[in-house]
Amino acid sequence: METRSRTSSATLLLEIAGVLAALLFLGPFYFLIVNSFKKLKDILLNAASLPETWAITNFKKAWVAIDFPVVFMNSVIITSISVLALVVISSMMAYRLVRRPTMFNKLLLTVLVAAMIIPFQSVMLPLMRITSLFELRGELYGIVLCYMGFGISLSMFLYHGFIKSVPLEIEEAAVVDGCSPYGVFWRIVFPLLKPITVTVMILNVLWIWNDYLLPVLVINDAMTTIPLAVQKFFGQYLRKWDLAMAALTLSTIPVVIFFLLLQKHIIEGITAGSVKG
Repeated sequence: METRSRTSSATLLLEIAGVLAALLFLGPFYFLIVNSFKKLKDILLNAASLPETWAITNFKKAWVAIDFPVVFMNSVIITSISVLALVVISSMMAYRLVRRPTMFNKLLLTVLVAAMIIPFQSVMLPLMRITSLFELRGELYGIVLCYMGFGISLSMFLYHGFIKSVPLEIEEAAVVDGCSPYGVFWRIVFPLLKPITVTVMILNVLWIWNDYLLPVLVINDAMTTIPLAVQKFFGQYLRKWDLAMAALTLSTIPVVIFFLLLQKHIIEGITAGSVKG
């Protein structure tokens, strides 16, 4: 009886800690949404207070100021193509590394996993030189290739752990039935990777959609994304926090909806990929 009481108390404390942590992480969203409805002077006076009147004037001004439909479509195109490329390439690579564990493949896996610990700031200068040398700057395929290079390690690692849990007998049965190697992967294996595929998609969408540093280095004004457009509200002498908050609120709505629709697969995918095999 005493053990149950201790367990219940520990569970209650963990739940309270979880709620407090959730409130802490939701704090920035509160400031973002509340201040997007305020005038600039009200934000500077008290950023934590609720607005006296909930007006949508800031959203209208921000919509026009950054040409929101254009920058929104730019972000959608870059994010969609990059995530699709990462899913296709990393899943096929992980499948090959799992099913063909040669010395070269093991070395390649080690190199890719080690690449995840390299900070982006340490490769910024070489990246600028390479993109200039191969004329990738200012081009859509240039930014997509960069995202593939920086994102493929984590995506492949997640796929690699999940594919280990796929029974090899299923693939052998498909081969006996006359399925080609590509058919085995796309028709048999890839549909089984749905949980981890959704996880890879969500993680990369959140990263690419909100990324500022890589687009400003590679594409800049050639194909302005939402983070680059919002930067226009921050000048040397004036910072338009009211319009910036409104633009950021507009930009978060699509990705939050996307996350809420698919977030139930995150825990399932990461857990299965890390403990099975």
